[in-house]
Amino acid sequence: MSISLPAGPPRARSLTGVVSQAISALDGRSEWFAPARSAVVFVVDGLGSHNLAERRGHARFLGSAGTRRDVARTVFPSTTAAALTSMLTGTDPGEHGIVGYRTRIPGTDVAANQLHGWETDGLDPHTWQRSRPLFEIEAERGRPCFVVSRPDYTGTGFTEATLRGAEFVSATDVRERAAIAADLAGRHPGALVYLYAPDLDTAGHRDGWESERWIDALERVDIAARDLAGAIGPGTGVIVTADHGMVDVPARKHVLLTHGDPLVEGVDIVGGEPRMLHLYTADGERDAVASRWREREQARAWVLTRDEAIAAGLFGRVDPAVHDRIGDVLVAARGRFAYYDDRETDKRPQRMVGQHGSLTDEERTVPLLRLGAFA
Repeated sequence: MSISLPAGPPRARSLTGVVSQAISALDGRSEWFAPARSAVVFVVDGLGSHNLAERRGHARFLGSAGTRRDVARTVFPSTTAAALTSMLTGTDPGEHGIVGYRTRIPGTDVAANQLHGWETDGLDPHTWQRSRPLFEIEAERGRPCFVVSRPDYTGTGFTEATLRGAEFVSATDVRERAAIAADLAGRHPGALVYLYAPDLDTAGHRDGWESERWIDALERVDIAARDLAGAIGPGTGVIVTADHGMVDVPARKHVLLTHGDPLVEGVDIVGGEPRMLHLYTADGERDAVASRWREREQARAWVLTRDEAIAAGLFGRVDPAVHDRIGDVLVAARGRFAYYDDRETDKRPQRMVGQHGSLTDEERTVPLLRLGAFA
């Protein structure tokens, strides 16, 4: 069947190309950025272009650093694990294999958490993530490569899967991390520095992006970006971007999947995340599951089979080894809805306010701001 999916901003770049183009700029051959002596890629987790525009008064530096056309388009699903892996490998989810937050390990009943569950779910960061990290490639070429992030991300499976090859430098405070990144870029000609701030995403999930907590985090990130721009040398280029945007979903907009619900009939595993479900169906049940979801939920979600999503190019080119990681049926929420498997005993995820993962413009359009030598 024909499914109408939302189109992205016509001038948006793909987030997948950001680090690749930064590397090209260091070699003087980027199609996106001017040549630079060193480069800093500053990723503000959860800062969508719409979120920034609505709170521009609390981010006066970032709000004035570009125009509404300075945007990138993140991947599908619009979730951290898939988006950061794409940016840090230069490949699409269908190639690197991180196709969602929780996805089934083919041949098992395990829906692995691809952000936090590498150790507990038995994922090998050198093989489950199928593309070589760009930092590993560049480090082998002799380029100074650094990651400046929070201490708790040191040595995690996701860090190893996406950023191996780079020297990891940690600091708790975002302004301190920005100062470290500027110093590293200045002291190491040709350096590629990845600077990461999860502050907004954490605040948004807990209280929503329209909350005072989120605004406080935005103001701190804005000051850090201003400090970074003031501390870099004249030959350093800075890119400020994000992995996804965010929408707030109130509890009254939760769609709870319960025992006996026809929507879970024929479904063996509910994976993905609340705004983008991967449904893994029993043998022969795919079409019936898709039909039931479309009949009841078409006003609240885009419902596609795996084959339809692949044909639409949502995951980019899909390698045969990745095919079965994708759900048999995909449910991408429209509007301000989210889907929860209420049969789970742990109800804590239902407290989450700010969410992402789906196809909406608010979730998929992110800033692509250029500072320093890239301005």
